[in-house]
Amino acid sequence: MGRAVFVSYSQPDRAPALGLVTHLEAHAIDCWVAPRDVEPGSDWAAQIIEAIAAARVMVLVFSASANASPQVRREVERAVHRRVAVLPFRVEDVLPSSSLEYFLSSQHWLDAFPPPLEPHYARLGAYLKSLLAAGTGAAPPAAAGAAREAVPSAAALKRVELELARYIGPVARHLVNRVAARTFGLEALIGELGAEIESEADRRAFVVACRQALRERG
Repeated sequence: MGRAVFVSYSQPDRAPALGLVTHLEAHAIDCWVAPRDVEPGSDWAAQIIEAIAAARVMVLVFSASANASPQVRREVERAVHRRVAVLPFRVEDVLPSSSLEYFLSSQHWLDAFPPPLEPHYARLGAYLKSLLAAGTGAAPPAAAGAAREAVPSAAALKRVELELARYIGPVARHLVNRVAARTFGLEALIGELGAEIESEADRRAFVVACRQALRERG
């Protein structure tokens, strides 16, 4: 029954979740996803708990709907309890609710926007292959085609630091260096640093400014 990747999603995100599963399995990454892999006549909850325990990574298709889903929250809690790595795959530009933030604040994030989804599926697949090959929940060496994102340049880190300092002051330098040492990619870095900004409006402004500045640098 065990599969390498457990895919957690809320019902409104069924289409992107199943599209992701199709892509990953086409590239030899075994996935467990409900309801497809729930055995007929079995206890649904027990099957999910067993599948999470057997998985090496949980990919959370993250959106506003996932934020509000008690089922998603239970699955994430179970994965964290079982020490299964959780990889949020954001299909919407939203931040975790307070009930999920505790479990996700230290995780790597991958963003699946803007559309189309296919390039983001490919990026996630490359990351998962490296993660599974490494055999740990830590960020693996950069996968082919993802090296630029996986290892932000000193110039990119400095730009992010300058934007963050507008909101939290000189401590931004220390925070950027600390978070960069344990996150995979600029999007993950920006997302986690943004969580340090108290105002939601300022947080969104920080994320937008960072992305725009980095695009301008090419």
